[in-house]
Amino acid sequence: MKPIVAAADPSAPDAGRRRVVIETVRPEVDGGRFAIKRCLGDTVVVEADAFCDGHDRLACVLCWRRETEKGSEARWHETPMAALSNDRWRGQFVVDELGGYRYTVIAWVDRFLTWRNELAHRVEAADILVSLRLGAELASQAAARAEGTDRARLLAQAEALRHEKDAEHGRHIGLGLLLAELAERYPDRQLATAYGRELALWVDRPRARCGAWYEMFPRSCTEGADAGHGTFADCERRLPYVAAMGFDVLYLPPIHPVGTSKRKGANNALVATASDPGSPWAIGAAAGGHCAVDARLGSLADFRRLLAKASELGIEIALDIAFQCSPDHPWVREHPEWFRHRPDGSVQYAENPPKKYEDIYPLDFETPAWRELWQELKGVLEFWIGEGVFIFRVDNPHTKAFPFWEWLIAEVRRDHPEALFLAEAFTRPKPMYRLAKLGFSQSYTYFAWRNTKHELSTYFTELTQGEVREYFRPNLWPNTPDILTEYLQFGGRPGFVVRLVLAATLGANYGIYGPAFELLEATPRQAGSEEYLDSEKYQLRDWDLDRPDSLRDIIARVNRIRHEHPALQQDWQLEFYEVDNEQIICYGKYTDDLADAVIVAVNLDPHHVQTGWLTLPVERFGIGEQAYQMHDLLGDGRYLWSGPRNFISLDPQQSPAHIFRMRRRVHSEHDFDYFT
Repeated sequence: MKPIVAAADPSAPDAGRRRVVIETVRPEVDGGRFAIKRCLGDTVVVEADAFCDGHDRLACVLCWRRETEKGSEARWHETPMAALSNDRWRGQFVVDELGGYRYTVIAWVDRFLTWRNELAHRVEAADILVSLRLGAELASQAAARAEGTDRARLLAQAEALRHEKDAEHGRHIGLGLLLAELAERYPDRQLATAYGRELALWVDRPRARCGAWYEMFPRSCTEGADAGHGTFADCERRLPYVAAMGFDVLYLPPIHPVGTSKRKGANNALVATASDPGSPWAIGAAAGGHCAVDARLGSLADFRRLLAKASELGIEIALDIAFQCSPDHPWVREHPEWFRHRPDGSVQYAENPPKKYEDIYPLDFETPAWRELWQELKGVLEFWIGEGVFIFRVDNPHTKAFPFWEWLIAEVRRDHPEALFLAEAFTRPKPMYRLAKLGFSQSYTYFAWRNTKHELSTYFTELTQGEVREYFRPNLWPNTPDILTEYLQFGGRPGFVVRLVLAATLGANYGIYGPAFELLEATPRQAGSEEYLDSEKYQLRDWDLDRPDSLRDIIARVNRIRHEHPALQQDWQLEFYEVDNEQIICYGKYTDDLADAVIVAVNLDPHHVQTGWLTLPVERFGIGEQAYQMHDLLGDGRYLWSGPRNFISLDPQQSPAHIFRMRRRVHSEHDFDYFT
């Protein structure tokens, strides 16, 4: 059924007769300008205020349809909305298909419900009998809208009410379930009011909501200092290592030919030696641009083999999309109009003063030839989707035009709704949020620089409980090739474990740049810098993956816990708990039905033992003052607690964090069962 859209023109014939007001619909992003985000199988809960003058009763329905159901054939599905309190209504529906949806709300004065309510409160027989006549008229009107046997049944009900002489027996008929059910099927909606707009919803596959990412440079996948430039085959041999740590997504920096003009040397040196491989983000050479692969890595056939082998291990490969060029990119020669030029006629290279990137030419999104540029960039994504890639980490999207991203993502999703886009935009909050609204599936965050309990709890309350959660999905990274934070530089091994646990449990999506992370790489290029010394961005690295101090086992354990506990596979059910020590943060995640709950406590001080009293809302979990067991899934320790307030001690040299699974006694004093 199509929603009845209320006349916006006050001069419309029936405008003054539509008495219902609908407002404050949630969720809604910028008045419906942008879509909310959900994943396949999610239940979409919608609330709205709906009311009218006087005391009449209302009926309210939630209407929704898939974007594929368009035009005159569009079919709207409806589900009743339940009245809450203070004229607030709630309804829900389940999304069972990838892609776009539309939803809206309709409400109307329900004459039958109003009559039924009044009948229930009448006490004098004469008033009841008069009311029965009105009920008969309403039943007859419903019969005129009914079909088949329902019409005959409604007419019979109308006849019974019209000729009833016994007030109490008539009241019994009028308040009966049969008449209520029949009348509900055929309401009078001629004067229904629809919310003034259709709201947008985008449904992604579940990987958009939850995943563990691992970033790795294929060219450094060789073993031994003299092994030379790595290949896709070397990367393929590294896959079991990544899979053993439990990662779902393997993200590769750009795999395209690297320019030679203005190539950077080790540690971003302006002059490169013959052996320097250059920055992968300086894309393009005589061999090709964004739709080619660096011959030193192998061929497209080798890349396809890598994709297939990764899939066999349950890993999906994500590619970096960096819409920029080296001076040697074919576009520079073939389409000079796509670039900005300086007064001397040379192409403007990338700058973020005082930083200069002489080896990179940014594209000009104000070019008069913007249509041709957009189509060419769309072709890049279509090419890699054709090769089997459906996840893209997009480099610096905030330096490209917002209208471009909205168009591009919509164009790609039209034919490939399974495609996912991660926005690498470390910029101001509003541009970050705008990119998410425009369609990016996930977004980098400020997590790397949030260190204190106040910073973390405030920020993640905003991300998971505020309105931004409807469109902004965080992906948490404690490090990247560009970011080696002060906390990691001085936190030692405990600092790395702290940031790992925080990223993996605060966020359903998180990632690490490895092997730098698991091998505790913490030396900056210079004091006060967040750049790595001997950064992989500019040179090959030889990583000893078998070092005894590697975090690989801890990472694997954390990812296993994530896979085993649905509570950690979503972001919205996150809450912070009181600890009387500012160096200890504690929070919990749980599923909607409370079938799974995980409590995490982390010592934010990587250098000293911290203790404190933790207060948990045990009554929510069905536990009173009886004893219960807290099983630390990270260290496998078990602690017998009682009541809401308990003591906690975290030694960073042993383990700076607990990931607790609550267990309660069920049969005997020695028998515990998982909390459910």
